[in-house]
Amino acid sequence: MKYKLLVLDVDGTILNSERKITQRTVMTLRKVQSIGIKVALASGRPTYGLLPLAKAIDLGTYGGYIISYNGAQVISAQDGEILFARSIDPQMVPYLEKKAAKTGMTMAYYDGDEVVSTDITNPHVVDEAQMNGMKLRQVDQISMVVEDWPSEVMLFSDHEEELDSLENHMQRHLNGVMDTIHSNPYMLEVVGYQVGKSYAMSALMQLLGIGMEEVIAIGDGTADVNMIQMAGTGIAMANAVESVRRCADYITLSNDEDGAAVAIEKAIMAEVQMTEIPIDALNQQSKDTLMGNLGIQYTFASPDRVEATMPVDHRNRQPFGILHGGATLALAETVAGLGSLVACKPDETVVGMQVSGNHVSSAHEGDTVRAVCTPVHLGRSSHVWNVDVFTSTGKLVSSVRVINAVMKKRG
Repeated sequence: MKYKLLVLDVDGTILNSERKITQRTVMTLRKVQSIGIKVALASGRPTYGLLPLAKAIDLGTYGGYIISYNGAQVISAQDGEILFARSIDPQMVPYLEKKAAKTGMTMAYYDGDEVVSTDITNPHVVDEAQMNGMKLRQVDQISMVVEDWPSEVMLFSDHEEELDSLENHMQRHLNGVMDTIHSNPYMLEVVGYQVGKSYAMSALMQLLGIGMEEVIAIGDGTADVNMIQMAGTGIAMANAVESVRRCADYITLSNDEDGAAVAIEKAIMAEVQMTEIPIDALNQQSKDTLMGNLGIQYTFASPDRVEATMPVDHRNRQPFGILHGGATLALAETVAGLGSLVACKPDETVVGMQVSGNHVSSAHEGDTVRAVCTPVHLGRSSHVWNVDVFTSTGKLVSSVRVINAVMKKRG
């Protein structure tokens, strides 16, 4: 496959104006991961605030990544391991505190599941906590409570010119010490030196051993400009700011029109061929699912046939030592599901509708059965598959008919 990594901004990109992810985008992201492409969520949000979204798209199951705090951290969604981190020297916090006090700005930072602030009644601070599902903690001085090196410090003001002035001052006098990100009119984010989504993306690319031409990045805000420029294919949302639109290779629909999902379907899914599916990656990603629990392993995939094996053991046998019919049907649905997953068009999704089987003979504990799945009908509204299950000696165990419904993706 041409691409190996998909990096996605969150707010304004995969979340709509109501800060929600649609079912179409969820299904598209699950599908693109199922064919072996790694996904990274890149956001100014803290790691804690991104965990529910990561769970919704099965990021941990597929071994994806979280780029949080505008690139200050890169974390494995699978086990929480921090793979890359750049923080603010806590000795710089009193300096920021003095600047905030001088201009009447509200100061805050993230600490675990809390937003710690000098004014927890500030509506921008309250919104930040609610958006990320975090608690609020009031303090008099942040410099007195901060212990670890913070990933970022936020300064809030309703006077954008004050934030602009402070940002210009810091860029002149603290170059090489800290960086700033002014992503919206009321908040200035202060981060460690050389922190940004593009730096984090570069670190992740090195970790994965991939080149720029193998990366797609999609975003809408000024913090996304450098990562979109760096990626082999950079895509801007229709709702993106002008600086993002100018540097992108393509402009997709808006975040209220499933623009990210549409871009992924056109750039990635439309180009995927059945023979390109990484069988080993699929098996690895499915180890904690029902498929993995039953010991099912894909062994072959082509445009006209999908095969998988399943050992007959304590996980799927009946008390008297023969293969359970229900496990056989699960095996059949597994291979038919893979066939439909790739056979459907980029703007389509499939769901299981009916499965029926004729059990012909028995498979005994200690054997390994093999499922051979071939299409009977690939229509606009349904896919029909025939799945024959054999013992290791070629004896037919079951013949199963699986019907999957094909539906247009909706928001």
